[in-house]
Amino acid sequence: MTENVEAQQEGFLSHLIELRDRLIRAIIAVVIVFVILFLYPGASVIYDFLAQPMLSALPQGTRMIATGVITPFMVPVKITMLASFVVALPYVLYQAWAFVAPGLYQHEKRLAIPLIISSSLLFLLGMAFCYFIVFKTVFSFIASFAPQSITPAPDIEAYLNFVLTMFLAFGITFEIPIAVILLVRTGVISVAKLREIRGYVIVGAFVIAAVVTPPDVISQILLAVPLWALYEVGILIATRVKPNPKESTGEDEEAALD
Repeated sequence: MTENVEAQQEGFLSHLIELRDRLIRAIIAVVIVFVILFLYPGASVIYDFLAQPMLSALPQGTRMIATGVITPFMVPVKITMLASFVVALPYVLYQAWAFVAPGLYQHEKRLAIPLIISSSLLFLLGMAFCYFIVFKTVFSFIASFAPQSITPAPDIEAYLNFVLTMFLAFGITFEIPIAVILLVRTGVISVAKLREIRGYVIVGAFVIAAVVTPPDVISQILLAVPLWALYEVGILIATRVKPNPKESTGEDEEAALD
């Protein structure tokens, strides 16, 4: 009995050590990318690129403002950190997969690399859609309602918070097909059930869009419609996916124990 308890404790400690090592590797990767981006092209250049959709919607010659003492330094640094994490995202996801891989069956391991690649690409695609289409449309729409008697001068820190929220919302939204496919693949839900709850998903998409986007109709539609469309894409792909039986073969059980 004592030997079993000690073995369990050693196994738990070994998992904690491996988790620590995986986290350290992921953090080091992000830091390395951050240093590279900070040196070239530089934090200010990255922020100027991120601010371009807003600046293009403002009257010519208008600039953003910084109300904090260290804000002009900290905001570009935060943006560079975000860019570093996005660039290093595939490696970070790989470290997460490598940690859980020993407990997976063989058929589950085969899904890992395609899942990491597709998740990273879809998240980046969501951010690109937000930057090139949503920002341009929303900022132009908002600027058109500004009275002629005022000159808009957005604060760079408020702009950063807005950008992070929108990037996260659209990045997660574009992961919907992956979530749908995984739910069908693992047998949690059937394609027929996904089609049956389509109406609830559409309503939920507009509710989520109303919560995470600015209080204007344009940005809400630009989030809700892609969310619904990507849900339909997920269903379309999931029709070709065969659910795995919950019972595993002896070979899979051995793979999970190794």
